[in-house]
Amino acid sequence: MNITLANKIICRFVVSAFALLFTGAAYADGVPDVTDAAVVEAYVDGVVKPTMKKYHSPSGVVTVMKGGKIIFAKGYGYIDVEKRLPVDPKTSLFRPGSISKLFTWVSVMQLVEQGKLDLDVDVNRYLKALQVKDSWPGKPVTLRHIMTHTAGFEDGGLGYLIIDDASRIMPLAISLAKYQPERVSAPGEHTAYSNWATALAGLIVSNVSGIDFNDYVQKNIFDVLGMKYASFIEPLPPALEANMAKAYGYEPDQYIELNYEIISNFGPAGAAAVSAYDMSLFARALLGGGAYDGKRILKAETLQQMIDGGYAHDDRVRGIGLGFLKRRFGPDSLENFGHDGGTTIFISHFGLSLKEDLMLFSSFSGPGAGATHRAFVKSFYDEFFPRDVPVITPPADFAERGDLYAGTYNSWRNNFTKVEAVLRGLGGTKVVALPDNTLLIGDKRYVEVDKNLFREVDDYGRVAFQEDADGQIVGFVYDGFGVMQLYKAPFYETAPFMGLFVGLSFLVFIGVFLRLAYQWEKFKASQGDEKNAYGASIAVALSNIFFLLLVSFGVSAGERDLMYEIPTVLKVSLIFPLLATIAGLYHIYCAVGVWRHRLYGSVWPRLRYSAISLSAVFMVWFYYYWNFIGFNYLS
Repeated sequence: MNITLANKIICRFVVSAFALLFTGAAYADGVPDVTDAAVVEAYVDGVVKPTMKKYHSPSGVVTVMKGGKIIFAKGYGYIDVEKRLPVDPKTSLFRPGSISKLFTWVSVMQLVEQGKLDLDVDVNRYLKALQVKDSWPGKPVTLRHIMTHTAGFEDGGLGYLIIDDASRIMPLAISLAKYQPERVSAPGEHTAYSNWATALAGLIVSNVSGIDFNDYVQKNIFDVLGMKYASFIEPLPPALEANMAKAYGYEPDQYIELNYEIISNFGPAGAAAVSAYDMSLFARALLGGGAYDGKRILKAETLQQMIDGGYAHDDRVRGIGLGFLKRRFGPDSLENFGHDGGTTIFISHFGLSLKEDLMLFSSFSGPGAGATHRAFVKSFYDEFFPRDVPVITPPADFAERGDLYAGTYNSWRNNFTKVEAVLRGLGGTKVVALPDNTLLIGDKRYVEVDKNLFREVDDYGRVAFQEDADGQIVGFVYDGFGVMQLYKAPFYETAPFMGLFVGLSFLVFIGVFLRLAYQWEKFKASQGDEKNAYGASIAVALSNIFFLLLVSFGVSAGERDLMYEIPTVLKVSLIFPLLATIAGLYHIYCAVGVWRHRLYGSVWPRLRYSAISLSAVFMVWFYYYWNFIGFNYLS
């Protein structure tokens, strides 16, 4: 949650007063004691309860552990709304999403310890049923690239990454072969978070160990640590099903139960279901040098390699370890690492600190999951591990270079070869140089603190811009979110450009029918080339309008339904870009004849006709650039 410094002070004052009044807890230097359960509960309740209620989150859980002891563990809401079954932090299962990846990375490193895997060789050495495409000869993908999300794969998942129908589950090797993404950059050049690549690492674990991935994790991590309420199996085993926090949507005044989300086709990337208590067992091992209660899952030096190794685009910002996200929460000394995760229903956080011997795990579900996650996670660290935010005066000469940073930036974690690539152009982060010598990045103001390094004006978040050999700004990364690298997008990859010209073209095509209605008698009386030219305009307008209307209708199903399966109406809509392309080319041919033979009697109607041709050409380019010509989707 983004709150002002004043709001933070007020929030801290209220929570502090509550804790002092009802618990008598002492605050050292004005900082609340994270080892005092009553203080922690007062704060967590104050943030989580009203946010869950406001945004309709039916269930949530928060667990705080320090020094190997669980300080606070509390469930919020119900795992079954109808039966009013409350959340139990010890036994209630939540979906941690991409936090599941940490179990995959530990599995990989276990096999590295045994000499069965090498992080720096071509992963094709360990694959049987499929091979990673040799898109960059001499530059193979390695497990190190995969663990640092620098393998160069495009992103994807519309209609197949998460499903809600267990009958669509297929063997991991078959799924990864079917949905293999293109390699859009050479390995090691850019960070682009990849679920497919993580699932590939899980397949490698299975191939090398000789057992199914789910069984491997169960035997070598869950059973070792005594994690009784954890599983990668989908649907859940009957013994755990009753403990699962059910998935819910929300309609006016009531929760609507949804199907269990299935991620098995990419299981190692996010299929786990686990209780908060069992996550604390996993955390004990990670904070204890790879072992807990005498039971070891990794050597201490291997674990340290995972934390210290990895990749960063700029040494001044926190990047990614070998699988661990190095987050920028609290002071530098906290050195937070771990992972966050999200499905279409659940949003979770798993944060660790070796210096503080600390774990924070939280998970929330339903429509309010994201809002509650944003309101709680960062504010918790700011409350109990505050960081000074000194006032910085913007450099007086920044106006001279501010425009160098301005533009729209798109994430490398995007699709480039399928129809879902259009989401890249519809998203983006806008950067604007402001008159007060600061940058507006998204909805936050930043001030320059070093060359190409900026800090939030009222907070400690930072971004580091990147420049090419000519000194031109080409992208940036967020400090503490090293898997998200953005590039400076060309103007034609931005939402304003797309919205303006697609909108204008749509109006031109609507105008064709308005003109046709107005001049219906003239149209009926036309003959020869004029009749053909009229027909070309009608064909262009119809094909483009039908596409835009069908797409609008298809996406109205909502994000969750689009994730589960591409609607038939969207598949049908892809017929029309093909027709629009043919009609557009024919319209250009007709336009030449309109001018050559001076049809329609005067220049003005010929200019109108040319405007239709230009709109048709733009739409053909639009369809081509965003992969709408052809049935470029995976399902």
